[in-house]
Amino acid sequence: MAADQLISSGGPWESVIGYSRAVKAGPYVHVSGTTATLDGELQHKGDAYGQAKVAFSIIEKALSQVNYSLDDVVRVRIYLKDEADMDSVGKANGELFSEIRPALTILAGVKFINPEMLVEIEVDAYKA
Repeated sequence: MAADQLISSGGPWESVIGYSRAVKAGPYVHVSGTTATLDGELQHKGDAYGQAKVAFSIIEKALSQVNYSLDDVVRVRIYLKDEADMDSVGKANGELFSEIRPALTILAGVKFINPEMLVEIEVDAYKA
């Protein structure tokens, strides 16, 4: 299925690497891996919970551009640099999804391009 709509964050890497912040295809929206980077600057250095909250806010904005919301999320994937951050990032996830309860995968031990990044999050959303 081809993309119905490409959602851009305006980030400089989208055209260089060849990706979109999110892609709407039929009833699905797939949001690319999202870090806590705003205007080229990593937010909340050393704070995985803070980074997760920023990443989720960027994801929420991308979903809203195609009239979806966090309520439409059916799958979350969280990538952590350090497994010790599982509880704090899990808390951030639970604050948003305790009622929605999408499928969830969490992987730890990921080596990010920027060593100060502690978490990256991607989601899939569906609306009938």
